[in-house]
Amino acid sequence: MEEAIKDAVQAVVPVVEAIGALVICVGVVVTFVRWVFSELHLRDATYEQVRIGLGRYLALGLEFALGADILATSVAPSWEEIGKLAAIAGIRTALNYFLERELEREAAAGAG
Repeated sequence: MEEAIKDAVQAVVPVVEAIGALVICVGVVVTFVRWVFSELHLRDATYEQVRIGLGRYLALGLEFALGADILATSVAPSWEEIGKLAAIAGIRTALNYFLERELEREAAAGAG
């Protein structure tokens, strides 16, 4: 039973990683198109609005990536894997924190 759970989790991890990468890729494409349209004056979007849109995609993609790392470490953690996860989680959490803070600041500036 334990081995089946490990196999299932290890099969899910690449899917979750791929979802995170897909979210970021979609975000880059959508943001690029939105930026091009705004530069050509086909759509009204400020530079900050475009950046906030990309930031949201990046934040969501990072959450999926962190989830995949947590899943991968949860099945058979060694101290080395736990240390790597702690470093990765710390870096990604810090990136996400500052990204979210900037998004909130930009949203507040846009509303005010």
